[in-house]
Amino acid sequence: MGLCGGERQPVDLDALWGYAAAPEITLEANPTSVEAGRFADFRTAGINRLSLGVQALRDADLKFLGRGHDVAQARDAIDLAAENFDRFSFDLIYARPDQSARAWEAELCEALKLAGDHLSLYQLTIEPGTGFEGAVARGVFTPADPDHAASLYQITQEICVDAGLPAYEISNHARPGGQSRHNLVYWRYGDYAGIGPGAHGRLSVDGQRIATANLRKPERWLSAVRETGVGREERSVLRAAEQASEMLIMGLRLMEGISLSRYEKLAGVPLADERITPLVQEDLLWRRGDRIGTTGRGQLLLDAILRELSDAI
Repeated sequence: MGLCGGERQPVDLDALWGYAAAPEITLEANPTSVEAGRFADFRTAGINRLSLGVQALRDADLKFLGRGHDVAQARDAIDLAAENFDRFSFDLIYARPDQSARAWEAELCEALKLAGDHLSLYQLTIEPGTGFEGAVARGVFTPADPDHAASLYQITQEICVDAGLPAYEISNHARPGGQSRHNLVYWRYGDYAGIGPGAHGRLSVDGQRIATANLRKPERWLSAVRETGVGREERSVLRAAEQASEMLIMGLRLMEGISLSRYEKLAGVPLADERITPLVQEDLLWRRGDRIGTTGRGQLLLDAILRELSDAI
C-alpha cells in the first residue's frame, strides 16, 4: 500500500535524477543476527555497498556504548558482508574510557584483518545534550585526556598507512578506489537530496544554494507526508558567507583540502593570505597552488583552524 492508502507506485530514480555510470548504493546496517541474515536480499535488491555500525570489538565496550549486539554478532555480520558485497565498511569508536594505547593498537590490528576496502574510525566525543554528557557530569566515567586522544589518533594513522588504508578524511580510511563516494559528495560540498526522517539536503536551484531539513521523528515525518506530500521541517536559501563557511568545515576534513578559487566564488571574497600564511608557517595548513589543506598536526586542531579562517568570512 502507498502512504495515502493507494497502491504504491514504483519510482524511477534514474529518470528523476540520473545515475552515474556505476552508482554507489550504500546501506547502513546494524550487525544483529536479524539484519545480517538479510544481506543477500539487500544485494539482490540493488545495494552494492554495506556500512556496518560495529563501533567496538570488545563486549564490555559495546555495552558501554549502548549497542544491541556483541562481538560474535559483529564478526558474523562482517563475514556475511564480505560474502555478499564486493565493497563494505564498518566503523569503530576509540578513545573510550580507560582505553590504553596498547589496547587500541591490538583492537585496530584485529579490525584491519577483517576490513575490506574501507574503515571508519571515530574518536569518542561528548556531545551536548546526550546521555554521555549526563554520565560525565554525574561522574560515571571520565573522557579520555586530550593528549592521550591525540596520541591514539596518531597511532591510528600510522597503523592504517602501514596496512594500506590511509586516511582520505579525518575519520575515514580506504584503499585506493575504496573511498565512500556519497560521503565525498558531502565533504566536497556537492549537491545532495535529503529524503526521509531527519535527512538534510543541499541543492543548487536557479542559481541559489538551498538547505533543507526534514522532520526528525518518523511518525511526524510520515504524518506530514500523508497530509502535505512532504516531510520537510526547514527550507532556506544559504547566503554566500554561509556557503563558504560550510565548504571550509566540510572540505578541510579531507586530505585533498579545498580550492581557494572555489571558496572565493562562493564567498564573493578571497580567503585572505594573512589568515592562511601563519597557519602554514605553524605547520597546521599546507598550500599547493590553488589548494589548501590540513597537515597531520593540523588535523588534530581542525576546530581551532576553522575559527581562525572563518573570521575572514
